[in-house]
Amino acid sequence: MLKRWGDRKDGTYLKKIDSMHTIMPLMYPNRCDNEAFLTERIDLTNINAFLERKNAGNTEYAYNLFQIMVTALLKVITLRPKMNRFIANKTIYQRNEVSAAFTVKKEFSDDGGEALAFIHAKDSDNINTIHDEIFRQVSFCRSEEKDPSTAAMDVIQKTPRMLIQLVGGFARFLDRHGWMPQSVIATDPYYASAVLTNLGSIQLHTGYHHLTNWGTTSVFCVIGERKKRPFYDDEGNVSMRDSIDLGLTIDERIADGYYYSKTVRLLRKLLENPELLEQPLNEKVDF
Repeated sequence: MLKRWGDRKDGTYLKKIDSMHTIMPLMYPNRCDNEAFLTERIDLTNINAFLERKNAGNTEYAYNLFQIMVTALLKVITLRPKMNRFIANKTIYQRNEVSAAFTVKKEFSDDGGEALAFIHAKDSDNINTIHDEIFRQVSFCRSEEKDPSTAAMDVIQKTPRMLIQLVGGFARFLDRHGWMPQSVIATDPYYASAVLTNLGSIQLHTGYHHLTNWGTTSVFCVIGERKKRPFYDDEGNVSMRDSIDLGLTIDERIADGYYYSKTVRLLRKLLENPELLEQPLNEKVDF
């Protein structure tokens, strides 16, 4: 139920914001026209040691780098709430929950299907609970069952071709106003706080990935292939370390460059000190 005029079921209408962020959605209404792309290289030395400790004696579902990335991004968005804003129908909203979504490959083959996973985070979550939830989601996605959004797309696919354009236009109208049925978008990744893709799992480098005008996602994170790369200390000495490159695409209308800079600094802090992810998502971090 809407709390007040202007709210959506998935977000609260922000009235008390500065004039620039009020005007920007009117001047630049499309999310895809307002992308800021950032890259970061992360030293995995501490993460590797952390994973070795977490997996010692673990014979079930192993902790891995992707789970750490999902947890770190959820914690960043929890502690940096402007990153959980979105713009729809030329209006800026604060999302009602923190979430992350990703696509799961059912099998690594050219013809292997895909399914959609969606993590609904709670303030009390940490790396352990997110690890368990990702295991549950991946197990479901690789089963014969279909997630709600994929099932809905299958229904649309069977719609007569002459009606598909009308269905699409009506869906975009509902999307713009926040009226899409929950049963249709329950696992739609573009309704999450952030979407992640692990290109490293298919031996690809990181790179730019666009946002979409469909849905509400304001953050897209690309995880690249892990490999040895050079790192320099303050004296110019170089050492080769296991690392990944990250690509972050952000809707530049939801905050300013200073806010983004501190946000990336927090993300780096969490990834360089992964033990912080054992604390609840809403526990503050000095950075």
